[in-house]
Amino acid sequence: MGLTLIWLRHDLRLADNPLFQFETPPEHLMCVYVLDRAWLTPLPGIDVPRIGSARLRFLWESLIALRGELLKRGSDLLVRVGDPASEVAELAAHHGASQVRVRRDAGWYESQDTSQLEERLGEDVELWESDGGLLFDEACLPMPVSALPSGFSAFRRKAERVGTVADAIPAPVTLPPWPDAAPRGFPALVKVCSRAATWTCDGRAGLHFFGGEAEGLARLDHYLWQSGAVSRYKQTRNGLLGADFSTRFSPWLAHGCMSARQVRDAVRAWEVQHGANESSYWVIFELLWRDYFHWAARQEGPSLFGARRLPQADEPFRAWCEGRTGMPFIDAAMGELAVTGWLSNRARQNVASYLVHDLGGDWRLGAAWFEHALLDYDVASNWGNWRYVAGVGRDPRGHRFDVLWQAERYDPDGAYVAHWLPDIAKLPPGRVRHRPWSVFPERFSPPLTVPQVVPKGGLASSILAGDSGV
Repeated sequence: MGLTLIWLRHDLRLADNPLFQFETPPEHLMCVYVLDRAWLTPLPGIDVPRIGSARLRFLWESLIALRGELLKRGSDLLVRVGDPASEVAELAAHHGASQVRVRRDAGWYESQDTSQLEERLGEDVELWESDGGLLFDEACLPMPVSALPSGFSAFRRKAERVGTVADAIPAPVTLPPWPDAAPRGFPALVKVCSRAATWTCDGRAGLHFFGGEAEGLARLDHYLWQSGAVSRYKQTRNGLLGADFSTRFSPWLAHGCMSARQVRDAVRAWEVQHGANESSYWVIFELLWRDYFHWAARQEGPSLFGARRLPQADEPFRAWCEGRTGMPFIDAAMGELAVTGWLSNRARQNVASYLVHDLGGDWRLGAAWFEHALLDYDVASNWGNWRYVAGVGRDPRGHRFDVLWQAERYDPDGAYVAHWLPDIAKLPPGRVRHRPWSVFPERFSPPLTVPQVVPKGGLASSILAGDSGV
């Protein structure tokens, strides 16, 4: 085999990545990442790009780190901005690739890109696709994708009973060399997006995320072996402040800097030494949720996104985005999201429910805003969970949260809202911080609401990517 081109997407790591595993290595190897130019253009309806500054910066850090690891093994990385299928097809043709490798992603548009690439490749170029990053490959699922159950519980029971999860595979020691005539490297981030180049996480964040495989593995090591926080995960996962109340693996999982199997293997190794408990099991339980949303997105295709065109944003939606609804628990969470790119699972559940059921907002606008704002955005988890909240698709019931009850249960002293809202921090600890208009009507207006009559219920379990806070 002469030249293999690896088209990287949400798989920015070397360990446990089947794209880098060869029975017979090629003579030369090109590793290519294409930032889709469409991600940088405003979404209709909300007028913000699909990828926000936090995620784009994390992505660039991950690419820089990946290039360093590739160089150590004799290879390199090329990053371009444009139409992915066109760029990859042009590179494959120009440099005479005999094989193009790519991961099967859950997103409909990603699958369309792959189909377009296949059409553009010459007949003598093999398109080699693999699964990766999840617990299960498609061949090892306990049922065909077409027969995926409508609910998670049925999937989990069968997966735990008969599913086969392989061990993570180590990173290659060496890789085939880069072709002499091929370009390499990537543009400076400031030339791609100046806002992302200067973006920094707010100092009030409980944890600052940095992209790259080594950073993800360091977080895994800290959470399991250094802090031992994994032993308390089930009890603390609904927290709101601090670094270790949840795993916070989601950014590295979403970008593919770390795989679900690597997390599972590390948890199993921890259990050998410390003993399995409910919390260590729950981390793997959450990984199953992530797998489920991935395969559900594969099954649903374009229907995952609802109607094609987003409606125009209205004033209640803008107030929600900007954290000025008047509901402190919601405004604190949306403020945290804006300046950190991350939210806890508990906060995500509540802001989603509030937009859909209290403000009467379109769930698709909320999902699109999360796509823009989250640094751990994952297409399957994000859109799947928003559909769940809204009661469309797989579960038609709708899931509404009583935000004030939630706030007073999970933030009884109002420490979280005070942490993110300076005006609330001036109030005494306790219930008043969540209902300031009831005590100080001259200073605080009642929260913005659009009364809805919807069934009560709870949101899906947290997951380790996309709409997760773990």
